[in-house]
Amino acid sequence: MIIRQLSEANNSERRVVSPDGNWESTRLLLKDDNMGFSFHITTIYKGADFRMHYKNHLESVYCLSGEGEIENLEDGKVHPIKEGTLYILDKHDQHILRAKQEMKMACVFNPPLNGNEVHNKEGAYELA
Repeated sequence: MIIRQLSEANNSERRVVSPDGNWESTRLLLKDDNMGFSFHITTIYKGADFRMHYKNHLESVYCLSGEGEIENLEDGKVHPIKEGTLYILDKHDQHILRAKQEMKMACVFNPPLNGNEVHNKEGAYELA
């Protein structure tokens, strides 16, 4: 059994802040935990507007608080995000995420992250 506290993880190497200043993510469950996925609590800062394309990962994201939108770059559709919204990037979807307010998100990645990843120039996480 694994037990972790978000407050403790926030004060450890599990908290990663993006170099571009758009987000921070506390990675509560990682590859080394051998669960087959990783679980993160991520804060998207107010005003963030950035492109991502997870070529190597599938992601599910549940909005705990805040407000923003996600734009699917395949079809141009823009979907609102607010508390209670789940979006799933099941096709390695290229997208733009915009935060109208600070958003707290619970994120699951498959395959799991190692812990210190940040987005590369294409908006993806590299595989280890």
